[in-house]
Amino acid sequence: METELVKMSPKGQLVVPQEIREQEGFNPGDRFVPFPVKGGILFKRIKIPNVKAEFETLSKEIEKQFKKQKITSDDVVEAVKWARQK
Repeated sequence: METELVKMSPKGQLVVPQEIREQEGFNPGDRFVPFPVKGGILFKRIKIPNVKAEFETLSKEIEKQFKKQKITSDDVVEAVKWARQK
């Protein structure tokens, strides 16, 4: 691999050379944490849990719980009355 120079944009952005992106499997949207080191910065890719997948799993679990309970229109009316008293 040949060393390549990159230039910082006016917005402070750096471009990771294509060869490195492909070798490391970097994708758009990947997150990195910067570590200051003497004379520069080291960037480490981090994996943030997939929030969307967690939300979908939680949503399905909540939906299951509500399907188990038979909620009537009277239940809704009572809940609204209770909430308005608070």
